[in-house]
Amino acid sequence: MKKILILLLLLFVEKTYAQDFHFAHVTDTHVGSETGAEDLRKTVADINKNKDLKFVIVSGDITEFGADHELKLAKQILDSIDIPYYVVPGNHDANWSESGGNSFRQVFGSETFYFTHGGYRFAGTNSGPNMRMGPGQIPRENLVWLDSVLKLNDDLPLIYVNHYPQDSSLNNWYEAIDRIKKHNVQLFLCGHGHVNKAYDFEGIPGVMGRSNLRAKRSTGGYNIVRISSGKAIYQERNPDSLTQSPWLTILLKNHHFERDIDVYPRPSYAVNEKFKQIQEVWGFQDRSDIGSGLALAKKKLITGNTSGEIYALDVNSGKKLWSFQTQGKIYATPTIWKDMVIAASSDSYIYGIDLRNGVQKWKIKTGKAVLGSPVVHKGIAYIGGSDGTFRAINIRSGKIKWSFEGLKGYISAKPLIYQNKIYFGTWGNEFYALDLKTGKTCWHWSNGASNRMLSPAACYPVGANNRIFIVAPDRYMTALDATKGTVIWRKKMDNYRVRESIGLSADRSMVYAKTMDGQLIGVSTKAHDLRIVWQSSLQLPYELAPTAIEESNNIVWVPSNSGLLTAIKRQDGKLIWQHKISNCLINPLLPLDKKHIVVSTMDGKIVKLSVRR
Repeated sequence: MKKILILLLLLFVEKTYAQDFHFAHVTDTHVGSETGAEDLRKTVADINKNKDLKFVIVSGDITEFGADHELKLAKQILDSIDIPYYVVPGNHDANWSESGGNSFRQVFGSETFYFTHGGYRFAGTNSGPNMRMGPGQIPRENLVWLDSVLKLNDDLPLIYVNHYPQDSSLNNWYEAIDRIKKHNVQLFLCGHGHVNKAYDFEGIPGVMGRSNLRAKRSTGGYNIVRISSGKAIYQERNPDSLTQSPWLTILLKNHHFERDIDVYPRPSYAVNEKFKQIQEVWGFQDRSDIGSGLALAKKKLITGNTSGEIYALDVNSGKKLWSFQTQGKIYATPTIWKDMVIAASSDSYIYGIDLRNGVQKWKIKTGKAVLGSPVVHKGIAYIGGSDGTFRAINIRSGKIKWSFEGLKGYISAKPLIYQNKIYFGTWGNEFYALDLKTGKTCWHWSNGASNRMLSPAACYPVGANNRIFIVAPDRYMTALDATKGTVIWRKKMDNYRVRESIGLSADRSMVYAKTMDGQLIGVSTKAHDLRIVWQSSLQLPYELAPTAIEESNNIVWVPSNSGLLTAIKRQDGKLIWQHKISNCLINPLLPLDKKHIVVSTMDGKIVKLSVRR
């Protein structure tokens, strides 16, 4: 009898809270594309005519490239909506962002949202991938935030929003699903696929909304969602035309997902049982994402996170020794010269920090975010930013030695010093060679692509035998004359789809290249044409991580976009061992010696691995 009364009370509470209301689901507006701004203006005007709508949810890919001017324009258009709107970023706002996603937070105030309406609560999170190509990823700091807000209004049913479908297209989909399933989630909304589509995500009813872009039609469109009598009714709306008949009706109810625990598959770590000679000496879990590699000096590991913190860990214990706070996300890998850490932030500053205690010695203001990693040569740090400028900085004084302005596109990778020149690519389809001493142009080359997403900007270039080698998302591998910049050869291989991950062998005879199909090849640095002279037996799944390949002590270290580190024999290409650290992308690697390597992953994990002989 007592259980029946409790059940009746719960039903009464649900009915008391629940109210009928309408809202607009707009997604994939892509402001910055050919018709994105105009299509969004028409949708906003149409929304303002509908007095039944209570609010608007915009579920990602607000812009085409995440550029500052695109974000400001999108905000200006969305601000003309007469009712509240709630927005989260998508992969286009994050992966190609000249600000490293920092401008999205500044322009829109946040990359998450939480509110209640009509007896329901709504929570939305970011999705990445952040400044590295790979599957999407909900940032670690967003998951920490989600833990805090899900405790609020826990008597209300939850509607969750993310740009991506909640499946393996997100590296850490399960971390979000496991959380929301404990809190009466009844509906999930997303974008990304540009079509209206119903989903089932481990029992959670899901809806993908169509893109607001017009595509081949005369106008774009969005969805009007009616919440009524425990149902969500979806109707497509095209501006200035009739609302279409409902295309989807979802029953909203408490599924009691807490009973599902351990029912659905999760990433396997069984490989770690197979290769038991690998031990984790220590592990460190950040509360934010880590998009930076690591630097080491005097037993201190230096890295940065997406909450803007640059910090030091003890290399032997993993204990945090000091931290330094910036006002932007960190994606640049720090470097060290003597007792000085040179680090950059998307807050538009380059910092000189004392290695011993984390105290700032100097900082340099730039015009925009700094996402490119610095390199050091003879007390001079070389680094490129998003303001179209490449700088040489005297590390001791913190003064600029020279600067080169007018770059097309921003810099997000690590430049190469070779033959008294510095080489780097930009997200403007350009590749530059500057004189190391003066900063004057030696040459520059363009890959001729019409889309900047195909730029040779994410790979770390390598140099050998008077040649510079690069790969890019256009799937070409290119060898350029290091002195003149002329093309020696440039090839796209049908059987080996290279993308952005390469590395130089220790003897400089080969360029390692990882393919999108998970293969590892070695290309001659001397041949007159592209010649594969070495191939590993390695076969990974579909692979997109742009992280550079490293060789040390006759071991080739291969990173992946799913947290799997592979060690390959240099001599014959055979697999030595593998170790899975997380299910997220591996950042730039730091081999220490024959037995030790330190690795970080995008979800904020840092581990020191030891190999037992």
